[in-house]
Amino acid sequence: MSSIELQQPTATGSNKNGDHESQSQMLSPGHKRGATLTGLIIAGWGWLTNLIVYLIEEFNVKSIDATQISNVVNGSINLIPIIGAVLADSFLGSFHVVSISSFFSLLGIIALTLTATLSHLRPQHCGTGSTLCHAPSKLQLAVLYTGIALASIGLGVVRFTLASLGANQFDSPEDQGVFFNWFFFIFYSACVVSSLGIVYVEDSISWGLGFGMCAAFNFLGLVIFFLGNRFYRHDKPQGSPYTSLARVIVAAIRKRNVLVSSESKYYYHEINDGANKAIAATPKRSFRFLNRAALITEGDISSDGSIAKPWNISSVQQVEDLKTLIRILPLWASTVFLATPIVIQTNMTILQALAMDRHLGPNFKIPAGSITVVVLISSAIFIALFDQFLYSTWQSLTGRSLTPLQRIGAGHVFNILSMAISALVESKRLNVAHDNHLQDQQGGAAAVVPMLALWLFPQLIVVGMGEAFHFPGNVSLYYQEFPVSMKSTATSMISIVIGVAFYVSTAVVDLIRNVTGWLPDDINDGRLDNVYWTFVVLGLLNYGYFLLCAKFYKYQNLEQEAEVNTQI
Repeated sequence: MSSIELQQPTATGSNKNGDHESQSQMLSPGHKRGATLTGLIIAGWGWLTNLIVYLIEEFNVKSIDATQISNVVNGSINLIPIIGAVLADSFLGSFHVVSISSFFSLLGIIALTLTATLSHLRPQHCGTGSTLCHAPSKLQLAVLYTGIALASIGLGVVRFTLASLGANQFDSPEDQGVFFNWFFFIFYSACVVSSLGIVYVEDSISWGLGFGMCAAFNFLGLVIFFLGNRFYRHDKPQGSPYTSLARVIVAAIRKRNVLVSSESKYYYHEINDGANKAIAATPKRSFRFLNRAALITEGDISSDGSIAKPWNISSVQQVEDLKTLIRILPLWASTVFLATPIVIQTNMTILQALAMDRHLGPNFKIPAGSITVVVLISSAIFIALFDQFLYSTWQSLTGRSLTPLQRIGAGHVFNILSMAISALVESKRLNVAHDNHLQDQQGGAAAVVPMLALWLFPQLIVVGMGEAFHFPGNVSLYYQEFPVSMKSTATSMISIVIGVAFYVSTAVVDLIRNVTGWLPDDINDGRLDNVYWTFVVLGLLNYGYFLLCAKFYKYQNLEQEAEVNTQI
């Protein structure tokens, strides 16, 4: 595969003299998209990070119920982006989807702010140790859940649809890859600011003020987004790409008895299968059964050259687009099992922190729920470092850019290393707990072990380094390889991975608890280190599976774009 270094001409056409002008024009909307992302993520993370505490303290929800509500909300937020992707790709375009979802988010956060500021929209506070707690009324729950639902839809849809809109402003895969690096850098940085600043205001000053700040950031991000409208290159939806993919399957089944030909003249070619995309002359030999969908048979084409039976024939490029999705699914599956240990590690690290000394000096104690902010900080820092130093050094030494699959592979390695460090740290913590006879404590909660929670930082830093590789790498891979008509779907794939991993992790933890005694309520009496070692082994197996998939995977759109570039 040749190195992709030349930039394609823009959709509106460009020349050497106009390159600097077009790049300077992109600078302004780039800054506006960054400001928009910052505002919306600070707003979204501000209410989401502290949702469990808000439900318990202000709505008298029991802790387990609050956790279950938070689980559903988090899982839904990571699965919702596919809905926004379908709307953006098929009907509305990315700009309108971001606008609408941002407005939904604003309405939802305003509703949450009202529940925090108006006393009749929340139940009376429970007294300390009181068993006479008033449950929220139906009206109070209706306003609360409406606010959460609207805010969840907005946060879930806007993140990756905004990424797709941003990447659409660039032509070369290399520039798009750089964009995704900085997209995630801003994303993680905004999460850190929100998790520390907004959460502090909510806990220490006022829930109403904290949620009000979230609403203000959301409004500011939306205003900045609209101000940049005239600079954006807008994508034009061309109907549902999913219908075209379904037609390929139906047409192939209907023509299952037709002999496959190797001559281009027997296949149907559309005049325009997408801007700046090379159109395949003859279907490739892989998945040959699907090639029948593009074979022209009697009655398929009208006399004017248009399709007479839409569900009986597809273009060659539509067939190849479906093949690309089929090829990429095994890689996507490996990412699910890459993300699952991260989700489990996040929850278990909080339990470990609760059972460790979290003091920094005599007067400050790290909140257990904030310990995982280290991952966000690590990811943000290393994304910037990798983009500025590692990738450029690699290209100067090898003459090639680091490919998305290579970056994802590096993420696998760091993730496995993080699990191993977690196992070693937990083993040390358990030894300290046993030496001090802190197991089998009454009441279910684990006793605090005389070991600093700072021991948890190395594993969190390493997993952040892994995320700095594989999250931008995955988004870049999907965006570059997916069909042109499915770019929003491409950027939402990583969010779907996280959503699926969230539910898979729940099932895995239940399985471990039912089969082994490693995860009792008191982790000082358990073997959490064995859980981590199990994921080290599973991670190695998944890494081997990934390497096998990557070895046989051939870049599709990247190769086509390279061919176009060499002809310019």
